[in-house]
Amino acid sequence: MEREKKQSSAVSDIGAWALNVVSSVGLIMANKQLMSPAGYAFVFATTLTGFHFCMTGIIGLVSKASGYTTQKKVPLWELLWFSIVANTSITGMNLSLMLNSVGFYQISKLSMIPVVCVMEWILHGKQYSSKVKVAVMVVVVGVGVCTVTDVKVNAQGFLCAFVAVLSTSLQQISIGSLQKKYAIGSFELLSQTAPIQALSLLLLGPFVDYFLTGNLLPTYHLSSAAFFFILVSCSLAVFCNISQYLCIGRFSAVSFQVLGHMKTVCVLILGWLLFDSELTFKNILGMAIAVLGMLLYSWAVEADKATSLPKHGSDHVKLLLKEHEMDGSSPVKEVELGVGGLSRG
Repeated sequence: MEREKKQSSAVSDIGAWALNVVSSVGLIMANKQLMSPAGYAFVFATTLTGFHFCMTGIIGLVSKASGYTTQKKVPLWELLWFSIVANTSITGMNLSLMLNSVGFYQISKLSMIPVVCVMEWILHGKQYSSKVKVAVMVVVVGVGVCTVTDVKVNAQGFLCAFVAVLSTSLQQISIGSLQKKYAIGSFELLSQTAPIQALSLLLLGPFVDYFLTGNLLPTYHLSSAAFFFILVSCSLAVFCNISQYLCIGRFSAVSFQVLGHMKTVCVLILGWLLFDSELTFKNILGMAIAVLGMLLYSWAVEADKATSLPKHGSDHVKLLLKEHEMDGSSPVKEVELGVGGLSRG
């Protein structure tokens, strides 16, 4: 029974990660075709994100109306705060990409891992072992080697990147915190935040996109092929959003960042296969280092769990012994049940 539960949990974990990687990489490939000049030149990235959350919100409402999901209440002010942080992250990333070189943009994305670690330590007092820290650094170095090229920065670009990294890190930490605080499922939380994000992004997105690109949305000629790719992008974004909430709810924001760089590796490989992008020895070396870092990270996390479990089990047994000494009953049977309950959880 215990083994079956562990196997089921492992399959669910792998499924969540696989869904996130596949949907994210598919979304990047679809958006590349939709937004590139060689494709359909739909350059309105912020507005497109609004479409993504609009479809996600509609699916959430349909799911609730059909009784498939039940909605637990999260205070409106927390939903608004989360949506502001999330939308700041999206806008900040777009501005950072526009104002900085691609190299500095990649460095700012890589900095999210240590920033998330520091923020979790400040907000939740979370500690990381030396093994985890080393593995994180290996991942950062590997992804840096395969993605960072020219590095140019200016004051405005640095400020936008700083805001984007902070807001993105805070958003990912908040996803896990809200799920635990209100005992709410990942899809339930997403269903409540998506309509707010969709409304705000659809209202503000065209103005942000005009500032970024100089193009107005009403002037875009929407062909049937471009409309099809917008629908594909929105559909993949729904799975991407759901899997992101699933992964962070199951693991942590740091794990999501570290293993999420597998998407970077997949995008480089698919870009080489599908779009004739150049794949150099430097790219291959960086990808190999990054994958090694991810494997080290997985091992380090499991090793930390294995060392912490006996300690928690010992504390649990001591507590049960103390309780039964106070009421004078025999502790043996209850202690055995206590250990068994711990192993099942």
